[in-house]
Amino acid sequence: MRERFNTQLDTLYKELVRMGTLCEKAISLSICALNEKDENIIKEVFEADSEIDRLERDIETLCMKLILHQQPVATDLRKISSALKMISDMERIGDQAWDIAEISKHINESTQNENIRKMAKDVIKMVSECVEAFVNSDLKSARRVMEYDDVVDNWFDKIKRELTKVISENSVTGEYCIDLLMIAKYLERIADHATNIAEWVEYAVTGSHPKG
Repeated sequence: MRERFNTQLDTLYKELVRMGTLCEKAISLSICALNEKDENIIKEVFEADSEIDRLERDIETLCMKLILHQQPVATDLRKISSALKMISDMERIGDQAWDIAEISKHINESTQNENIRKMAKDVIKMVSECVEAFVNSDLKSARRVMEYDDVVDNWFDKIKRELTKVISENSVTGEYCIDLLMIAKYLERIADHATNIAEWVEYAVTGSHPKG
């Protein structure tokens, strides 16, 4: 019985990693779409988001089977319940990557905003590390992700100040700057979801959630 449970738990971990990898891909592609104005890239983002949605349903089904049929002990139950919370956050990450790609469709010019690119790179790092932390029960890495949320918040504040200045100097750029600000806001929200995942890693490992 335990051997079968461990096999299914290993499958759960692999599917979570797959879902996390798709989230990273969707974010990266959405920023590429902003810079390159390529309809094929936008299509890939939408396809990745659909696959993320499908994986959410599959993983949810697997978690319920583990709970109902394998009678997990308390430690295992924490891992499974944390996974259920995590996939909800990852599904939202996919949605927000989709939102960025959707905005890029309506920006009439390519943009090479360096700070947005750097912000996206840090966000992708957070998503990658929080999923790995769960699979490896790595509390130290999870807490590092939580702390790194401040770095992304600082990027958002910096970009907001820059865009506000651009608008004040040239009102014609207003709509374009607002679109970029929305993209930065979606990236900030993705970082918040990665932080949520990291917090569920702490709960899975310690039995205590950072927010009580």
